[in-house]
Amino acid sequence: MKIILTHAKDTWQADLEQPIDISIPLQENGVNCFYAPPLAYEPLKAGNFIGDTRQGGVVNFMNVRINPHGNGTHTECVGHIALERLSINECLKKFHFLAQLVSIYPQKTVTGDRIIFKIQLQEALGATPPEAVIIRTMPNDDHKLHTNYSGSNPPYLDPKGVAWLAQQGVQHLLVDIPSVDREEDGGQLLAHKAFWNYPHATRKNSTITELIYVPNFVKDGLYLLQIQIAGFEIDASPSKPMLYAIQSLA
Repeated sequence: MKIILTHAKDTWQADLEQPIDISIPLQENGVNCFYAPPLAYEPLKAGNFIGDTRQGGVVNFMNVRINPHGNGTHTECVGHIALERLSINECLKKFHFLAQLVSIYPQKTVTGDRIIFKIQLQEALGATPPEAVIIRTMPNDDHKLHTNYSGSNPPYLDPKGVAWLAQQGVQHLLVDIPSVDREEDGGQLLAHKAFWNYPHATRKNSTITELIYVPNFVKDGLYLLQIQIAGFEIDASPSKPMLYAIQSLA
């Protein structure tokens, strides 16, 4: 199935039968961060009933323990940091966006931190980035699919660069790191606050997606992005962002 999409004055074609999944599967012993309890599945047990066909049950009927922020790819709204109880289900109402994928090497500072700075974002994206930006940190390999980041001080984004993204109108930011902020920052969360303009002129319909994984065969450039979430009435949901290659019809 092929579709024609337009954005501003440009027109592209996309093949919906050729999706590129940039999420990390939710699995036991998978990716983890911020010391979250690991993802776990267990069959429901009630009387003689057990929800596991391998244990003699007639169906698989699993309880799932999950922390969306710590167990894998997730999309979050400003409810993550706000006093107001906002949910991802009420904040994310559109699901398809023109997105730009860029690959950036975080710069190592004298403190040992690895940071993506504003100038790097400007050089990679140009003056007018689209409504969604996807950042692939380099080097890139499939260790990102099962890394335990807790206590490792992973790369993060300079709040000034994130503020610039918001000023340029970027509504949806996707990264392959556990957080746009430093793992331990004393609770400042400056990059989150900058992206959502919180607490003043808060951008309630903007989202941050963390812990994605973009395979190396996917080239930098423009894509059609679809963000799939579950309808959780909390600040974040496990998510499945999908990319579709687009071909200009100009």
